[in-house]
Amino acid sequence: MSKKLTSLADLAKMQFDNLAPDPEPQEAETTPFVKQQLEAHFSNKGRAGKTVTLIKGFEGEVQELKSLAKSLKNAVGVGGTVKNGEIIIQGNYREQLMQLLEEMGHDVKRVGG
Repeated sequence: MSKKLTSLADLAKMQFDNLAPDPEPQEAETTPFVKQQLEAHFSNKGRAGKTVTLIKGFEGEVQELKSLAKSLKNAVGVGGTVKNGEIIIQGNYREQLMQLLEEMGHDVKRVGG
């Protein structure tokens, strides 16, 4: 039987011989940049008259889409979401978002008004 620990000092004296060292952290795989053909839409249908900017046409992993959405939302300082493969940004920021996406290297087409 093992000795009963009665204080933190007793716990500090314990030695753990069978623990393996932490494995070296692996670098996350970074996928190469893929130029996308994106569309910038302006819409207020089905949103109780609220204006939103839609970015459509992204092809790739969901995590990449979410990362792109987060960077766009932070750049213009507004909220938004990702639904059905589309980035929805609150407000009419189509011109600013188009410029940001072009600076990132994407081709962006203005669709509608």
